[in-house]
Amino acid sequence: MVNKALNALQEYFGYKEFRSSQNSIINSILSGKDTLAVMPTGGGKSICYQIPALLFDGITIVISPLISLMKDQVDNIKSLGISADYINSSLTYKQTQEVIENLNTDQIKLLYLAPERLQSPEFCELIRRLNISQIAVDEAHCVSQWGHDFRTSYRYISQFIRELPKRPIITGFTATATEEVRKDIVRSIELKNPEIYISSFDRENLKINVLKIGDRLGYTLNYVNENKDQSGIIYVSTRKEADNIYEKLTENNISVTRYHAGLSDKERKKNQEDFVYDRVNVMVATNAFGMGIDKSNVRFVIHYNMPKNIEGYYQEIGRAGRDGELSECILLFAPQDIITQKYLIEVGTQQPERRVSDYKKLQTMIDFVHHNGCLRKYILNYFGEETDYDDCANCSSCLSEGELTDKTVEAQKVLSCIYRMKRDFGVNTIVDVLRGSAQKKILQYKFNELSTYGIMKNYNKKDLADFINTLISHNFIALKEGEYPTVILSNNSMKVLKGQEKVVFKEVIKVKKISENNELFEILRTLRKQMATDAGVPPYFIFPDNTLKEMSLRYPLNKEQLFEISGVGQVKYDKYGEEFLGVINDYVIKNNIEVNWIEKSESKVKVTRTTKTTSNKEKTHEKTINMIKEGKGIKEIAKTRSLTINTILSHIEKYFKEGNVDILEINFDEFFTAEEEKEIILIADEFGVESIGLIKAKVSQKISYDAIRSVIIKNYGINKI
Repeated sequence: MVNKALNALQEYFGYKEFRSSQNSIINSILSGKDTLAVMPTGGGKSICYQIPALLFDGITIVISPLISLMKDQVDNIKSLGISADYINSSLTYKQTQEVIENLNTDQIKLLYLAPERLQSPEFCELIRRLNISQIAVDEAHCVSQWGHDFRTSYRYISQFIRELPKRPIITGFTATATEEVRKDIVRSIELKNPEIYISSFDRENLKINVLKIGDRLGYTLNYVNENKDQSGIIYVSTRKEADNIYEKLTENNISVTRYHAGLSDKERKKNQEDFVYDRVNVMVATNAFGMGIDKSNVRFVIHYNMPKNIEGYYQEIGRAGRDGELSECILLFAPQDIITQKYLIEVGTQQPERRVSDYKKLQTMIDFVHHNGCLRKYILNYFGEETDYDDCANCSSCLSEGELTDKTVEAQKVLSCIYRMKRDFGVNTIVDVLRGSAQKKILQYKFNELSTYGIMKNYNKKDLADFINTLISHNFIALKEGEYPTVILSNNSMKVLKGQEKVVFKEVIKVKKISENNELFEILRTLRKQMATDAGVPPYFIFPDNTLKEMSLRYPLNKEQLFEISGVGQVKYDKYGEEFLGVINDYVIKNNIEVNWIEKSESKVKVTRTTKTTSNKEKTHEKTINMIKEGKGIKEIAKTRSLTINTILSHIEKYFKEGNVDILEINFDEFFTAEEEKEIILIADEFGVESIGLIKAKVSQKISYDAIRSVIIKNYGINKI
């Protein structure tokens, strides 16, 4: 079964080996054992139940919590050549009956269900008749009242399982579960002697930053502007905050959308699709957004406000870098966030026991924000994972970015002013006193008579407010809770005033790009976007970013080499391989790149690329031309040289672009019909022949890239290029 599992992984998903614990989890399931897997977001949970589903005789039922995401999940699986469908309240009665008919005739291997469907006795009776080999409970923490996304409907799962004529293998999957939650999952869905696998929560490709800065909005605008071509999520605590940031980004010409409970279902669905399909780059959202989002190319996640617990925070940052590429996670902390989260706990939690638990988790989140050691180690330890390192070299605590600046004197001026004011005021009033404002309120309280009045008039209002907020975020000043929070001195304040403690800040890290991509990567990304639009699927369904990046660095030129690229399997090659090989071959020829291909092995891969220089050695496109002169056809040459048709056509184009005027006997007609030729010429005359992609987007879907290129060479190329 192990070999069959690996074969299925290669054929459908294009990977030659499983990640870390995937192999053990899949072996456990294939051995017939109930299994609970706790894996970080982006760790590849879905493959762990999808591979067994392909190998089992019966069907696998997947209990999934969000109806709005099921279609995307099923579409993704179908694009891999796997028979799957879903049943939820979004379907009509007729559509539901069609799915059930397909189930009864063994045409479906994976069926996704919302847990609410299990509340219907009539529906459960229909499902019980099926040959169910596995029930996979996705987002299994939802079954636990101690989980951060508790769903009462998940409690129907165990009853449904008990009433089945034959008990299938039961599996549970979750990204975040403490020991308490894990025990609750095992008990609630009645796992029998389960194998429990807890994968490492360490996502090494994620850079984790916690920044205590006064001007969060300014930082966010600068960061997104610097990375505006990248895909990212900005999480906020409230709808009002979401709308405000959305509007600010829109004003700055950022490709952005938003998601929160205040929008209509129709608008939320459209906005989510725009983000998933790469029609917009940035999503501003409350924590209502994201569960089940498989978008693999999210390059940054910004928490504009502090989340309420570590579980939610880690699940949300886990939506970045699911393809394994370097991505950045930034938490922008302000003390006001604590007050907001306490308010949300009070109004949202009815059970006293649950409220105590929520406050405890909030305090852990606060401790994380103020933690001076390795942030990655803090998170791993929270989830019960021990780690040897004290310096991960990829979080804001461990990285030495930014110079340390002594701000003790400035801090003492602020603290002294607060002490002398003798009353509790907000930040703005303190700023006015320090800057020497003559406002009526300042004069009324005789603050103009204080020795600290005007002592910091050289600061502008915004910078001084930011500095005070930074002092608050580092706990040198405290906030007194209330409808309008006021500033008060803390124990640390007195230490600073007495000279017992220094105030040393690291200057704000300069915003910079997450990563730079090479030219071929951008060309391949454009091709992917175009093909995804034609197919009506998200771009990452075609190939993820890491697959494109490997293509752009290794230059695969034929089918065998393309299969060496991670993420390219038989199914995806059949759908997309020829087009990608054509573009890569084009790029190599046009840029005179000579590729010395070395196949991947278990050892370190070494690939050398050199730019071609003029020599007596026959060039690759010249070999093709000489074979044409010998009377060989295009398909024959492609087969003999193990190249694609598209590549051979590129060789012919290059030959004539070099100024050669020979008359070559080439039969192009086998690649297109007379009607297709007329259609291509009509579009080419209007839009030009420089962009084959543009022509492809305009002509009938059945017309291939090979047909377009052949028509262009035949009618515009020979002796005319």
